[in-house]
Amino acid sequence: MQLLIPAILCLLGSCCFCSTDARKYESTLMVPTGGPWGSWGHPQFCPSGYVEGFALKVEAYQGFWLFYDDTALNGIRLICSDGTVIESSVGRWGSWTKAQFCSSGKLVSFSLRVEERRYLLDDTMANNVRFACSDGTNLEGLGNLGGHFGPWSSNCTSGAICGLQTKVQDPQGIWDDTSLNDMRVFCCK
Repeated sequence: MQLLIPAILCLLGSCCFCSTDARKYESTLMVPTGGPWGSWGHPQFCPSGYVEGFALKVEAYQGFWLFYDDTALNGIRLICSDGTVIESSVGRWGSWTKAQFCSSGKLVSFSLRVEERRYLLDDTMANNVRFACSDGTNLEGLGNLGGHFGPWSSNCTSGAICGLQTKVQDPQGIWDDTSLNDMRVFCCK
């Protein structure tokens, strides 16, 4: 019985993510292009080190017909240098893409691809993300093509990205779903 208690607690989530939600950070990076809907999830942080890679949860294009509801980008996972994988709020649709990593260095800034509001048509909001590595290379996610990439966030002034927070709209029932609308990242020394 004593061996089952830790396993049960971990399955319930009380031991798996406890070290990913509290860390001192230097700055918060944001972009002005995020969507208006949803709620911010809890910030999540690498227990130590920095973010070296990422993966996206993306719903493939559902089609043009009026009864299809595209959500595009549903989640972002950051992969820490210590092997920890962190994520904030995640939508229910789509599949995780293959992870991408900086060849050397850490993630230091980002740009979000967002579709403008379409009013009576199907809205998706965030469709993809790009990250810049400290070695000067850029990584583009395997997201959808809707919208345009907006401006880059500032760079981490010291250190690198060590955490994130995402803004996700809950399922809307018979109304239009957008899922991931915005994100912000945190820089640590």
